[in-house]
Amino acid sequence: MKYVVRINNKDYEVVVEKGQANLVNTTEVVAAPAAPIAAAPAAPVAPATPAPAAAPQATGSTAINSPMPGTILDVKTSAGQSVKSGEVLVILEAMKMENEIVAPRDGVIAQIAVNKGASVSTGDLLISLQ
Repeated sequence: MKYVVRINNKDYEVVVEKGQANLVNTTEVVAAPAAPIAAAPAAPVAPATPAPAAAPQATGSTAINSPMPGTILDVKTSAGQSVKSGEVLVILEAMKMENEIVAPRDGVIAQIAVNKGASVSTGDLLISLQ
C-alpha cells in the first residue's frame, strides 16, 4: 500500500508492505496564491434543524479540542487549576496509542468538557483555558 502524508507543508510518500514502512519520497509543498472566488447567487434554502448548542466558553479563553477521534483515558487537571504551557491535561487513546494533550499556554482551567472513559470525535471540546 502506498500512502502520501502531508505534515507541515511536506508530502511524505510511504510504502507499507507486511508491517514494514519505507519512505519513498519527500517533497516540499508550496501554497498556491488564493484565487478570488466569485460569489454564487443565493439559492432558496429550506429551513434546517438548528445545530446543537456548543458548550459555553468563557470570553478570552482558549478552546483545546480533540485532534483525533478516540477515548479519554485520564483527565490530569481540574477546573480552576493553574497550568503551565506544555503541561499534560488529558490522555487520549486513539488507535491503541496514548496521546498527551498539553496546554498550549499558561493559564487557568475554566471548563473541563470531558470525563474519563468518554468517546470524542475530531474537533470536540476537551478543555477551555483562561
